[in-house]
Amino acid sequence: MSGPDLPVLRLGRLGFEQGAHLLVRRALCGLRPGEELGVAGDDPALLVHLRAWCRRHGHRLRTPEPGDRTARADARAGVRARIVRGRFDLDRWSDAERAGDAAPGRVLARPSPTWGLAARGALVESGGPEGPFDLVDREHVWADVAPALYARAAAEQWDPARAVDWDAPFTLPDEVERAVVQVMTYLVENEQAALVVPARLLARVHPHFREVLQLLAVQAADEARHMEVFTRRALLRGGRMGTSSAGGRQSLGTLLAEADFSLASFLLSVLGEGSFLNLLGFLERHAPDPVTRRITALARRDEARHVAFGVAHLHHRSTLDPAFRARLRAAVERRHDALVDTAGLNQDVFDSLVVLAAGAWTPEAVARGFEAVRRLRAEMDEGRQRRLVHLGFPPDEAAELSALHTRNLM
Repeated sequence: MSGPDLPVLRLGRLGFEQGAHLLVRRALCGLRPGEELGVAGDDPALLVHLRAWCRRHGHRLRTPEPGDRTARADARAGVRARIVRGRFDLDRWSDAERAGDAAPGRVLARPSPTWGLAARGALVESGGPEGPFDLVDREHVWADVAPALYARAAAEQWDPARAVDWDAPFTLPDEVERAVVQVMTYLVENEQAALVVPARLLARVHPHFREVLQLLAVQAADEARHMEVFTRRALLRGGRMGTSSAGGRQSLGTLLAEADFSLASFLLSVLGEGSFLNLLGFLERHAPDPVTRRITALARRDEARHVAFGVAHLHHRSTLDPAFRARLRAAVERRHDALVDTAGLNQDVFDSLVVLAAGAWTPEAVARGFEAVRRLRAEMDEGRQRRLVHLGFPPDEAAELSALHTRNLM
């Protein structure tokens, strides 16, 4: 190829130290292996840099030689050298590997620890350090519903300042307001534990499972928002926060002590937050004011996503390994044994729930409130059993395990 048939790249005064290689590489992309590209330019070091670049990337450089029949034509065109397109584009990534399939939905069973923070599907240069992530097996963290749940979570985020009418008018008797404050105090305490657990797990998950990271991050953000609105409601009328029992804190502390991803998800999301859904529904139904009703409804929607991921993950793992259910059972029994001597649910919280459900200070109303709280606990038990059966436990074993769940509800 010579004369007018030779494609010529004119670089002017642009040198390789100024980015000329970008134009050279782009021009070569349009050629087939063996075809030539003429390079013209005024940079004094052009040939030196061009020769080194071609060697590095697997191309061949031809410069005019005496007797070369194309030399005169090239000289007239200002061509200083020709690049013969190589068969392979050899560069510093020649020994690299893909961080999984380039397809967005392809998730590997065990990504390499050396991929570290590389984006899934990226071409990863070899020789990097291993990341600090110990959760590197898909079956230990994954659920097929994770991408869809994250999309839903992102769409359902809400701003406490706009989603709640904090100036809505209402007046409550002091005793009822104190009951609301006590329940809000209890909710904040539980939500703080529900924030710490996913936040600690988040830092351990291999970034290849990015949807799980995103879900855990949103879950932590959800809990932070719940802490804000429950605290704000507790202090809305100028009162002080309620009581915190030692037994309640000890119960929540057992959640923080569980290091295994799946077992932590089981205790927190499947059992604890699953029961929390019933509690939030109870508070929404019996809320004595519009602010309490609104924030419990919003929080319940968020918690439903957390429970959905926990159930989906545990179902995924127990389906792959039915023997894993024995570890789930052991986690429930271990937590029960650790809390067997604690007092259970804070009496102030229990009484406050009765007050909210009663709605009045007559013997008949208090009896109705007490019965409503009893039904709440029964509904929590039924929900736990239903989720346990979904995970593959026989109904009688599900009932037994549900009965062992902490009396602190979470």
